[in-house]
Amino acid sequence: MRQPAGNWLLMVLTAASLAACTSSKEVPVDPNLFPADYKKEILDVLSTTLIDPTNIRGAFVTDPVLSPVNKDQRYTVCVRYSARDASRQYVGSTDRIAYFYGGHLNQFIEPAGGQCAKAPYKPFPELEKLCKSEHKCV
Repeated sequence: MRQPAGNWLLMVLTAASLAACTSSKEVPVDPNLFPADYKKEILDVLSTTLIDPTNIRGAFVTDPVLSPVNKDQRYTVCVRYSARDASRQYVGSTDRIAYFYGGHLNQFIEPAGGQCAKAPYKPFPELEKLCKSEHKCV
């Protein structure tokens, strides 16, 4: 059975337009782009994930450093802080490690195997001043 020429032409045009869409020249992301706004991104995550993101004590952060992650290298930042729980009691010091991909925060998790144990921390006053309007900041 022979297909009409119009159907064949429609299929060719459709395939060509789909190919044009998929072959757009996207600029590849540099996975190790320096995270210039790392503090702001960390503050944004903590302001939404902590039970009480106010009156944080003992806040420290490291500068971004390239660290081995599996077979690759990625920028990481260690963060240490003491936040309050739902009953407004301090729960003690918490350590987290932030992984960056393409200059942006990708993961913010508990460090494993002493990843942040010897990190060169420096004060993180921006975290201690964190306040959201729905919380009483005193």
